[in-house]
Amino acid sequence: MSKRFDLDGKVAVVTGAASGIGRAVSRSLAARGCHLAICDIDEAGLEETARLIGNRVRVTRHRLDVSDGEAIAAMPREIEAAHGGVDVLVNNAGVALGGTFDIVSEAEFDWLMGINFQGVVRMTRAFLPLLKARPAAQLVNLSSLFGLVAPPGQAAYAASKFAVRGFSMALSNELLAAKSAVGVTIVHPGGVRTSIAANARVADGVPGRVREKQRERFDRALKMPPEQAGEIIVKGIERRRPRVLVGNDARIASLIERLMPVSYWRLLGRAV
Repeated sequence: MSKRFDLDGKVAVVTGAASGIGRAVSRSLAARGCHLAICDIDEAGLEETARLIGNRVRVTRHRLDVSDGEAIAAMPREIEAAHGGVDVLVNNAGVALGGTFDIVSEAEFDWLMGINFQGVVRMTRAFLPLLKARPAAQLVNLSSLFGLVAPPGQAAYAASKFAVRGFSMALSNELLAAKSAVGVTIVHPGGVRTSIAANARVADGVPGRVREKQRERFDRALKMPPEQAGEIIVKGIERRRPRVLVGNDARIASLIERLMPVSYWRLLGRAV
């Protein structure tokens, strides 16, 4: 498998492209001449992303709720009709949910898993045949810093992001064993300044005062501009890297987790 992936003239599908990391990745791909099918439930946000990209490449906009299995199943035909094929799939769409496991309801837990994990699985299943039809292609799944370490109060979110990580690693090994030309990149962003903290759900059982403190704490941790994160991710796609750590916080957490796989939170918890 080639170590370098020329994105000029390729076609990429990006979910969660209406804002944040998805928008930044889309713009970085476009800057390299990559045509885009941008997907999100937020149609106004998609329009703004397309406006920011301009006419340098072909951009199609697709309203998509990644928790809707039927909508995902119909998407490959729609995008293939518009672009003729797909070379890159970036599964970026995701949501956040705060609250300890005993407070988070089953419905809240399932809502998050339906988007963060099942959405990734369904998009991969739907688009893998189109990726395999290309001479070379790349599947890019966004996990998280919390797919490396699992802090208290993030049982649902960490479960979804560890699931993305495990799924992606197993699929990568399957594709390697089959000598497939489809590569897999797993991305672990740290604190990127997007709207995820402001838009995050907090479990209904969490008291209001605690909710605000949680939002403030996580908002303070979001420091990296999304544009910088987008560039790091797209450079990882170009190099077909199996794993991309975005930010010093993700790199440090990854190192500490390897050194202290059971007790890492004793150290990280004090730092937080």
